[in-house]
Amino acid sequence: MTALGDLLAARIARTGPISLADYMTDCLMHPEHGYYATRDPFGAAGDFTTAPEISQMFGELIGLSLAQAWMDQGQPKHITLAELGPGRGTLMADALRATKAVPGFHAALTVHLVEASPILRAEQAKRIADAQWHDSIATLPDAPLYLIANEFFDALPIRQFLRDGDDWREKMIGTTDGRLSFGLSAAAPIALLEGRLADTKDGDLVEHCAGLPAITSTIGAKIESHGGCAVIIDYGDWQSQGDTLQALKSQDRINPLATPGEADLTAHVDFAAIAANAGPAKFSRLTPQGVFLERLGITQRAQTLAQSLSGDGLTSHIAAHRRLTHPAEMGDLFKVISIYPSTANPPPGLEP
Repeated sequence: MTALGDLLAARIARTGPISLADYMTDCLMHPEHGYYATRDPFGAAGDFTTAPEISQMFGELIGLSLAQAWMDQGQPKHITLAELGPGRGTLMADALRATKAVPGFHAALTVHLVEASPILRAEQAKRIADAQWHDSIATLPDAPLYLIANEFFDALPIRQFLRDGDDWREKMIGTTDGRLSFGLSAAAPIALLEGRLADTKDGDLVEHCAGLPAITSTIGAKIESHGGCAVIIDYGDWQSQGDTLQALKSQDRINPLATPGEADLTAHVDFAAIAANAGPAKFSRLTPQGVFLERLGITQRAQTLAQSLSGDGLTSHIAAHRRLTHPAEMGDLFKVISIYPSTANPPPGLEP
């Protein structure tokens, strides 16, 4: 077992089983042994590859969508361009490059990055000049907020519950023969899941992300009060049902309990929960990533870029376009939703 696994096993021996949310929090952000606190996990040499690392087109089109939303809202003179969980900063760098030609946009914006990992902050600083960093969305300025969240919500810790009649058993983590193992709590009514009794049956598993409502409501309140919009891209669906927890190491799925602190842990995003907590702002229709990118003109952009490519470079470029948009790849698995003011329209690529 890993060093963090030994620490968790010792903790469980002292105080009893822990929730999946507690386990994910330590695995991802423990200051000495946490996954994001100790490494750069992105790209071909890392444990997973995100859309901005696949092609520059992804960040370019999102940046242009936000710039158009800024124009549609009257071109406010001082705005916050922010990203939650910016990875290496690739998406933001591509968005900034693509929007340089938009008159007045760069003069109006300051870049703010919400990032807890010191290692990733250092990577972001290499790509983005004059950025300001935050540990939490709560400290973003009170100004029109144009926000990107790509594969941010999927890394928020979740709890899992198994329905047992009208009660629920929480999936917990304990130890068996000195190794971490899953178990279930005693059955009990769970107030936060009362609404799920109507759409589940005995034996169904549902997931709950405790951190999502506060983050989403903060985004919605800032955007409704000051203007702007948020573009949220992640994998998941309208409502969570079933076990979606996964661990990735060296681009392969592994047992989530196998190497604590050395694998990425994620779960599908419940977009209905984002919508439910966006008020008083409005939310757009949930849209597949492929449809969103096609509406923004990714095929035309791909054709333009292809004119200067040949050989392996052209082959990789064509594959990247397919990976981002095709329904059998990321095109349908990943979804996009926007939060925007009740007095405005959603950004380009999305519908009310």
